Amino acid sequence: MTQTDFVYEAARDAAGERARITLLGDRPRVQASRADDLLRAGFRVSDGGELDGVLEGPMMPLGDIVIVDCTRLSGARLAALARLDERIIRAGGHLIVTTSMDALDGVFSILDCSQPQILVLPSRAEVVVAVGRMMPLISRGRVREMSEADRISLIRLSEQVDQIAQELDRMSGPGPMGQGAAPGCNGDQRAASQGSPGQGAVRIGDSARASAPPRLPDPALVRQMIAARQARARFFDGALFADPAWDMLLDLTAAAAERQKVCVTSLCIAAGVPATTALRWVKQLVDSGVFERIDDPSDKRRAFIALSERSRAAMARYFAEVEMPLAFAA
Repeated sequence: MTQTDFVYEAARDAAGERARITLLGDRPRVQASRADDLLRAGFRVSDGGELDGVLEGPMMPLGDIVIVDCTRLSGARLAALARLDERIIRAGGHLIVTTSMDALDGVFSILDCSQPQILVLPSRAEVVVAVGRMMPLISRGRVREMSEADRISLIRLSEQVDQIAQELDRMSGPGPMGQGAAPGCNGDQRAASQGSPGQGAVRIGDSARASAPPRLPDPALVRQMIAARQARARFFDGALFADPAWDMLLDLTAAAAERQKVCVTSLCIAAGVPATTALRWVKQLVDSGVFERIDDPSDKRRAFIALSERSRAAMARYFAEVEMPLAFAA
């Protein structure tokens, strides 16, 4: 008796038909493996061919879910992704894109319409679970492989993001918010930069605090805090301290004080968790208004993540409260 990897109920769309999935990609073995998993999951699967083909010939019919494998970028593939992104919105479908860290920034930047799930070098199981997350959006049929632990994890993520947003609202308080960060960045340069001494936070006793929100902290202080957090992994299992939301908030705070822009790849690295997990956090935090996505008006292939105005103000007030104790402890 052969044991299968996954056991599912038949996945059906709103009309009662088996839900349809279109596969696009340039790696035949990967496509064949995914098709096999999804067929056994009860889906109707069609091979859409290579991604570049989206730009050629007649418009192919798309499934309820389109899974694109794009680990290497070219101008044609970016154009194909942009066209597919728009088509998915018009057709009311859903998009999953699997990619690599090298291609992540381009993929993230070009997909600004369809709210896709982006997976970085996922396992077979991670792809199937991503499809399971899409299913409530297209039918009432549920995938049994979507385990209780996974459902709880998703609920906890949403709850944690809500709590973060509420705490930032409380911390930022009334009054005007800080202004956005100025241009000029690159992830590696940000990590090495220590900022300028004159960019320090307003102290607790500063009379200016009563009339204006405090400025962002000295980025050297934030980078010191980040380095101290990262150092724990040399002595303990890094997963023990995983806190991607806070690590990303710290990284974006330092970058804003350094007047640097942050690309999504750099932010995923700063999160200290697998890239796919970090992307899920980024999406939730953007959706909740903790972060904001900033598209580069001069280059559609680039997009950045920054603190929202309320988060910027809240982080400034947080460091205004803790900078004195931190300096004393150091």
